[in-house]
Amino acid sequence: MSHIVVIGAGQAGSSLVAKLRKDGFDGEITLIGAEEVLPYQRPPLSKAYLLGEMELERLFLRPESFYSENNITLKLGQRVTGIDTAAKTVSLGDEVISYDQLALTTGSDPRRLPAAIGGDLEGVYVVRGLSDVDAMAPNVTEGKRALIVGGGYIGLEAAAVCAKRGVQVTLVEMADRILQRVAAPETSDFFRSLHTGHGVDIREGVGLERLEGEGGKVTRAVLSGGEALDVDFVVVGVGITPSSQLAEMAGLELDNGIKVDAKGRTSDPSVWAAGDCASFPFQGNRIRLESVPNAIDQAEVVAQNMLGADKDYVATPWFWSDQYDVKLQIAGLNTGYDNVVTRQGEGGQVSFWYYKGDQLVAVDAMNDPRAYMVAKRLIDAGKTADKAVAGDPAADLKPLLKA
Repeated sequence: MSHIVVIGAGQAGSSLVAKLRKDGFDGEITLIGAEEVLPYQRPPLSKAYLLGEMELERLFLRPESFYSENNITLKLGQRVTGIDTAAKTVSLGDEVISYDQLALTTGSDPRRLPAAIGGDLEGVYVVRGLSDVDAMAPNVTEGKRALIVGGGYIGLEAAAVCAKRGVQVTLVEMADRILQRVAAPETSDFFRSLHTGHGVDIREGVGLERLEGEGGKVTRAVLSGGEALDVDFVVVGVGITPSSQLAEMAGLELDNGIKVDAKGRTSDPSVWAAGDCASFPFQGNRIRLESVPNAIDQAEVVAQNMLGADKDYVATPWFWSDQYDVKLQIAGLNTGYDNVVTRQGEGGQVSFWYYKGDQLVAVDAMNDPRAYMVAKRLIDAGKTADKAVAGDPAADLKPLLKA
């Protein structure tokens, strides 16, 4: 009987094994995860879960009964120590598991501050896994003082939750502006104004020199200009890196992650990869997409291809972020944009339409789901939108879809 082993029990891994069974695979399936808990969704961790608005059980992607009913062997709280692609085996310490096909859905790892500048002090957190948020939660209370390091979406989401809980928040971003790597100045301006309106002290063009502590716990942060801040805890949101160490040890080809072809197959024909850890062909380039939709969609295509579908994965990038009462929805990738059109909506709605020349490539929509949906459909279809229509709040967007 054929045996498929999946390493990484996050969104991609859970989606992949579910799709295998849904599409009729009747062989053995083993899903291996390093965390002790059932596969769970990560986006609510730093928002609803941290705020106490979502219980642990609601985080789970599927109940435990799903895996037993579908004859999926779960090996949780176990770390893979090696992969032998020649022997087609996976090692978990002394245990060796044979596979016919292997999928790597190992996700990504948060960048951490070096120990040399205090990154290993108690009270310094990243926002990645359940244990990270559980450790942080007792600190997120009124009157505490927090430093957020990094003005990307993770840092801003953490700042929003802390501010809502009455924490005094200072956020530092080394770049000239928050969101500089991922968004236009217009979007940066919008979120800067949103956060400062909620009392967050945003410092742009300011880095962290070091953290200091007493008794092993962080108590002060010294900024790049020499200013010292008293802090009760620190949240580090300075990006993630693909978790490709196992693939590298196994001799698989890497390229900003685990290199896969359009089908999701690695340099070894029996090994596949999907999700945050995988870099794949996209519009003549090679990219990684760090998002839940990509993890699900790519994993499902990989599952189909493991069963012989021979299907290309065609990504349609979209993302979201929740901060205070604002839902940001992003469609497309703004790489290479050279002009932005602003569309003002009602009641504070606004969207920023990114163009490369006259071609629409992406949109950032704040509390404007209609603008988002129209732009996403256009981008996914490779169409564009007349700039005069996109920027006119009185113009109906629907006719753009028929052009």
